[in-house]
Amino acid sequence: MAQQHLDPTDPLAGRVTGDALADYLRAQATEFLRALRLHRETGGTAANGSGPQGPGSPGDPVDPARALRRAVRRISGSLHTFRPLLDADWSESMRPELAWLSGTLAMEHAYAARLERLLLALHRLSGAVFPAQPKGATVGAAQAGGSGPPSHPAAPDRGNLTVGAAKAGALLERQLTLARTRAHSTALQALGSSRFHAVADNIAVLASEVPLVPTGAATDLHPHATAAQERLTDAVTALPLVTAGHPYNAEALIHGLSPDPAPHPQDTPWHQVRLLLRLHRYAREVIQGTNAPVDVRLLTAGQALDRHRDASEAAAAAAQAARTPRIAPATAYALGVLHADQRHEVEAARFAFQQSWQKQTVGTP
Repeated sequence: MAQQHLDPTDPLAGRVTGDALADYLRAQATEFLRALRLHRETGGTAANGSGPQGPGSPGDPVDPARALRRAVRRISGSLHTFRPLLDADWSESMRPELAWLSGTLAMEHAYAARLERLLLALHRLSGAVFPAQPKGATVGAAQAGGSGPPSHPAAPDRGNLTVGAAKAGALLERQLTLARTRAHSTALQALGSSRFHAVADNIAVLASEVPLVPTGAATDLHPHATAAQERLTDAVTALPLVTAGHPYNAEALIHGLSPDPAPHPQDTPWHQVRLLLRLHRYAREVIQGTNAPVDVRLLTAGQALDRHRDASEAAAAAAQAARTPRIAPATAYALGVLHADQRHEVEAARFAFQQSWQKQTVGTP
């Protein structure tokens, strides 16, 4: 495959300096404080979709926890990409705290999304009906298989699958609902902790004062954004994109159903590309501004990698449930079919990423 380069400087004319980075960080810090105020006003009931309507529904246009994560991720990503322009001690002390906060706030929604994805897949595979999940818990879950190789694995024995699907769904619901409840409690504890208040205080200061190094305000940002782009391009080049074109990956299935609960090693480089793509997008936002035109290629590639992450984690959850001691053979069979289905969705997402990445960005020479 010919190497495709994204050029974050091409649409820009002139020099973009550290002043733009300072403006961006101040804006993201302000967004964080606004989301935190909303979270406190709602008592946390809207966080992670725990309100009555769930995230993304018409009656709940702003999810404070998601808005907090959005700002935290952008601040953290900017500290990583433009690290030489910022006070080193401050930056190094902030980055692990921001990672902790973002990860803590993400878990409740992740468990809810995983459960809905798995129950929808069980219903699709078996025709069994499960209790309705909160609306909007995963807006994209039902669309996860929308792109990818046209062929699916051989159809399972629908009769045996229907027998075990109800118990498999009940087992998954118990396990993931418990995990979601614990994640909710952890998030609430974190938001009331002295550790969080220290992070919030630092971000409040950032809203008015960005700790640039003495030469940071006049430093050109383009070399740092280009370095982020090159790290992404190198990581994509190392991906097995040819393998991703195959409709099914039996090696991943065998690993997932083995007694070893470790994540599948095939998935790790794809997760890393997803992280690097996010850092590249944030660097483009710093240089081009948050109101810059959307790069459709980046958008579709990122969506494919999000689906890849979701399906990978859902497959792992199905495999973990299948390791539950003393479950009925029909239940284990249904969970095995579900695991295989989600590993196929992993392959479909890789294929979709391959297709989107190989497309030339509109307007790029």
